[in-house]
Amino acid sequence: MHEIGKATYIFASCKVWHIPYFDALAQEENAEWIWVSQPSELVSSLELRNPRYIFFLHWNWLVPKSIWERHECVCFHMTDVPYGRGGSPLQNLIAAGHRQTKLTALQMVEEMDAGPVYTKKDLDLSGTAQEIYVRAGALSTEIIRWMVSVDPEPVPQCGEPVTFRRRIPEQSRLPESGDVAHLYDFIRMLDADGYPHAFLDYGDFRVEFRKAQQGDMELSAQVKIYKRKNEA
Repeated sequence: MHEIGKATYIFASCKVWHIPYFDALAQEENAEWIWVSQPSELVSSLELRNPRYIFFLHWNWLVPKSIWERHECVCFHMTDVPYGRGGSPLQNLIAAGHRQTKLTALQMVEEMDAGPVYTKKDLDLSGTAQEIYVRAGALSTEIIRWMVSVDPEPVPQCGEPVTFRRRIPEQSRLPESGDVAHLYDFIRMLDADGYPHAFLDYGDFRVEFRKAQQGDMELSAQVKIYKRKNEA
């Protein structure tokens, strides 16, 4: 059981690269921190606790209305909302040519990424997708510490919304036109653990590209080749 008088916070993420950030928070005094990585763990954690905040750093499932109506749920979105609401924000930002963005902490409401904003912080979009996600995790942890300390009131979004569409695996196919810089961005924006990497199909084989390095007129990349499964 958690100690009486201690505030409780839930740290929700399905990505292992967030574990070090949770561990650091869990070492801090005067609070109980709970890690959840899937919906069943979230539900069971709420059966005996009433957390002050539920922080969603990376979550692949729809959070039920019964949870976000009863608890203050904070999600982290990698755009300067209301610009860039919706799916695959990192990939859509890089594909649109952005080099910088905002990491936004916002309150979860029924409409995706439409809730009021607690704060926004600058986020650099250089490097691979994996490096950017890790960087965003560190920045999210800074925001979490600030929220726990300050208990801020979120402010409604203003401006005309621009919505991104969630990418599908087929969109990771390497483009057939463009320049080297565009190709570099395409490979790096998909270069993260658990994501469909940039690929080409060659006969029975699939060729995947990671760890791209850009030169003046060329680029190099790590290549993985494997036989494709029979497609129905």
